[in-house]
Formats: sequence, C-alpha cells, structure tokens
Amino acid sequence: MPTAIRNASDRTARIGFAFIGVLLIAVNLRVSFVSVGPVLANISDDLGLSSAAAGFLTGLPLIAFAVFSPVAPAFASRLGLDRALWMSLLILASGIVLRSLPGPGLIWAGTAMIGLAIAFLNVLVPSLVKRDFPKRVSQVTGSYTATQAAFAAMGAAVVVPVAQTSPAGWRLALGIWVGLALIAMAVLLPWLRRHMSGTMTSTSPEVSYRSPWASALGWQVTFFMGLQSIAFYVLMAWLPTIEQSRGVPAATAGIHLSVFLLISVFASLAAGGILHRGPDQKLVCFTSGAVMFVTFLGLALAPDLILLWVFLGAVGCGTLIVVALSLFSLRTVNYPQAASLSGMAQSVGYGMAAVGPVMFGALRDVSGGWTVPLLVTAGIMVVLALTGALAGRDRVIGGPA
Repeated sequence: MPTAIRNASDRTARIGFAFIGVLLIAVNLRVSFVSVGPVLANISDDLGLSSAAAGFLTGLPLIAFAVFSPVAPAFASRLGLDRALWMSLLILASGIVLRSLPGPGLIWAGTAMIGLAIAFLNVLVPSLVKRDFPKRVSQVTGSYTATQAAFAAMGAAVVVPVAQTSPAGWRLALGIWVGLALIAMAVLLPWLRRHMSGTMTSTSPEVSYRSPWASALGWQVTFFMGLQSIAFYVLMAWLPTIEQSRGVPAATAGIHLSVFLLISVFASLAAGGILHRGPDQKLVCFTSGAVMFVTFLGLALAPDLILLWVFLGAVGCGTLIVVALSLFSLRTVNYPQAASLSGMAQSVGYGMAAVGPVMFGALRDVSGGWTVPLLVTAGIMVVLALTGALAGRDRVIGGPA
C-alpha cells in the first residue's frame, strides 16, 4: 500500500508539474509581439521607419508563424519534444534581447527570432497536451489559451507606462518580457533533464502516423483554424478604427478592445469545460462560427449596438481558438501526429490571418465604407461554421498510411 500511495503521489506531482510547465510556456506565446503595437509610434520615430516598414515589423511574426510552423514537427522529432520546447524558449529569450539592443538591423533579426520561436511553441504545445493530458485536452487547452490571452492583455496595458517612465523607452518596455521566458526555462530545466534521461525512448522519431496533409479531415481542421484566425485578426486590426469612424472616442475604443480581450479569457476557460459534454464537437464548432457571423453582420447593420457585438465577438473568438487548438489533439492518434497537424494548420491558418486584415482594408478602400467588408467577412463566417461542423465530427485522421 505505501508503494502504491507513493506511486500515485509521484504521478500527481508529475501531472501537476507538467501543467505548470504548459502554463509557463503559454505566458510567452503572445505578450512579446502584441506589446509592439502600443509603442510602434515610438519605435518608428526612433528608427525612422516608414509606415510600410512599421506595418511590416508588426506583421513579421505572423509571416514567421506561417513559414516556420511546418518545420516544428521535424525539429521536435530530432531533439525530442521537451528539448525542442526548451530550445524554442531559448530562441525566444535571445530574440527579445536582440530586438531591444541598439544597432542596425537588430530589431528585425530579433523580431524574426521571436516569430520563429513562437511558431515552434504554438505548434508543439498542443502536442505536449496530447502526450501528457490525453483525457483532459480541452480543459488544459482552455487554461493555457486563457493564460496567454490574459498576459497579452497585461502586456498591452503595461508597455506604454514602462516606455514613458524609463530613459530606455521602448527598448526596456519590449525587453522586460525576456524575464517570462527565463523563468519558464529555469523552472522547466530540472524537468527537462529528468524527463530526457528517463524517457528517451518515448520521444523516438520512429513513431508512424498518417500525414494530415493527405487527409480530408486534416484540411477541414486546417481551414477551421485559418477562418477563425481571420475573424480574430480582422477585429484586432480594425475594430477600434471602425468604432472611431462612427464617432466613438479613441480612448473608449481602446477600452472596448481591452474588454474584448478580458471577455475572451473567460470564454476560453468556459470552452475548455464544455468541449467534452457531448459525443463530439460539432455543435460547439458550428455555434461559435454562427456567433461570429452574427457579430460581423451586427457591426455592418446595427453599429449602434457596439457593446453587444464586442461581447459576442469576444465570446466567439475566445471559444474558437480553444476549439481549434483542441482539435489538433482530438483528431489525431498520437502526439507526433498532433504536432504534424498543428504545424500544417497553423502554417496555413496564420497565412490566412496575415492576408485577412489586408483584404478587409482593401475592400474598405474600394467600397468607401465599412459595410461591404463587414458583410463579406460575415459570409466567410458562414463557411467557418460549416467547416466547423465537419471538423467537429468524432473521428481521427488515422494511423500509419
């Protein structure tokens, strides 16, 4: 009995430590790049960046996500999942420091490294959840998604005061986030050493699985990821501007965006708790897509009800990201296949996310108003809901091809 109790206690401790590790990684997934936007004007003035160059600086991480996400599974296969995650955190910390140093080109090199690191972490965390929490995928995914959103909101709020009160200005405001990466690396290092020495065979690259690139279900999950990304990044890029064009003060529009992010945190937590309530995820996928359809339709046709659309959009986006990330694990048979599907879906998805806000703005320029781009995006949300109904069916991509 004492041995059994001790083994159960050790297992609980391992699971608890793994969960802490997931959350520590999650706090680093957004804050280091979303914190650029509030101080972008300071960066542009200091470095003499044109508007186009400043826009490219903010879009560079998304481009890196699209380019490097497919490489992450091979990176993890070569190093082992735990070591790949730790090395990604090291790359992230190095990129944050490099971006904040004075010197020609360093901000670009550092930003590219940050994009590379977060691309790897974005892809590999769902694989980690699949391996260590196979029966609690949605709950853990909801928790780490809410955590990353909460720290992103905190970063957006803190970065400007830090830049204004420090002689180092924006460089310190962006550089302080290296502390989060270093904390995660320090806490995870003992676990990494113990896990790699004790379970080297479990990370063998010889695991066989069917490629999601050759699977209809893989493409359904991928397009679901991409379409929900369009919804989120269109709102992040354009919602304050839409509000201001309709007479909402800039400060109020900023508050609305903060409320949006805060509500999405709670929506993510709730989504993690309801994904397994039914036999599959069809209803959650379809309903959350339908909520986004109503959001964009409402913004187009009833702009006076802006707080309602902010609330619905936050609930929809907060739910959708948890569903999309959970599907990487729920639709695969093992964690290497989950990493492969995650890499595929996030590569295509972030490519779509990078194009979405640009096309939205182009439609606004062509039409001369917001109604047409909002209605077109509402139509895209119909496709999102239908794709979700397919991706949410209770099935997996399968084993070896």
